[in-house]
Amino acid sequence: MQQGAALARLHKASDVCFVAPMRARVARIELLQGHRLAEIVLFREPEDEAVRHDTSGADNEAGLRRLMQTAGFWPWLRRRPFGGMPGADERPAAIFVMATDTSPLAPDPRMAIEGQEEAFGRGLHALTRLTDGPVFVCQQPGPPLFDGVPARGRLRSVDSGPRHPQGAPGLRIHTLFQASIEASVWDLHAEDVAHLGALIATGTLPMSRLVSVGGAALREGRLVRTQPGADLRGLTHRVTKPGPHVVLSGSPLDGHPARWLAPRHRQVTVLPGVKKGPQRHWLIGALTRSAAPKPVIPNAAIDQAFANALPAVAFVRALMSGDEETAMKMGLLSLLEEDVALADYVLGGEMHLAAALRAMLDRVRSEFAE
Repeated sequence: MQQGAALARLHKASDVCFVAPMRARVARIELLQGHRLAEIVLFREPEDEAVRHDTSGADNEAGLRRLMQTAGFWPWLRRRPFGGMPGADERPAAIFVMATDTSPLAPDPRMAIEGQEEAFGRGLHALTRLTDGPVFVCQQPGPPLFDGVPARGRLRSVDSGPRHPQGAPGLRIHTLFQASIEASVWDLHAEDVAHLGALIATGTLPMSRLVSVGGAALREGRLVRTQPGADLRGLTHRVTKPGPHVVLSGSPLDGHPARWLAPRHRQVTVLPGVKKGPQRHWLIGALTRSAAPKPVIPNAAIDQAFANALPAVAFVRALMSGDEETAMKMGLLSLLEEDVALADYVLGGEMHLAAALRAMLDRVRSEFAE
């Protein structure tokens, strides 16, 4: 099949396609119970052929949505609250384009769009057709990354600090345009915006992305251009130090062990494997582990772990105690797991904030769906 050929479609929105990131043939399809799709594994074919889409209607919202969905661009969008891909007919209150990434070892998004400035500008102006609200371009201090007259004043360049998590999407959204149940907010990477501009101009969606490969278990870090779903073992081959190691898709803070590069990730982290020591007796563990969560002590580190964007200690306490109403008032609906990863690290990883955040978001979603 060609690059960009549809591999799967949403059952309730057949226009939304998941496409092949390269010319390939299907090697394996894995299904879960109930015939739910788990993964599709592809073997790369040597020729480079890509599907071309009709772009004649991309100058209006309906045609642009149809192009983004059939070409496989739609799954690259992420909505807040709750995360995941937006609905096929969803219209956001605002869109955030992340041209900064302060995660440890993350590649600079500005490097990813070098030489694609025209396509990036075209993609930005296309995004303004999907919302009546603003389109924020979050970047490091400097000249705006887009030229020309902003679309009716709705294209806005905003500066982010250089330290993590000052460039975390959720904290920027919380500060500039909070998401709510009634008003969703989307975010996407600057490189994806440049690819959208190229899709509108050529009818072909580029599937490459700039990915950093780093970590303490590597001989050297490097930047590579690859596709979503790339084999992580291939990306780290011959640069991994001898000995046990763990390969993560994502950053050292919020990455997870994986075989394939996750759809929105632009980092691969290789860490030394943890050597298992003698297991403690169960009685010692029971005596030293409290059933109640440890108290959160106010300090500068926990405030900085939320970039001073919200009352950190009060928010963590609301999250851990299950106080949904208080957490929502403080910005719960603008955040996802990656936005609290640094705070979890600062607290020693014992609070499991990401899991608590996801559990609370799922409860809120189920309550409002009833």
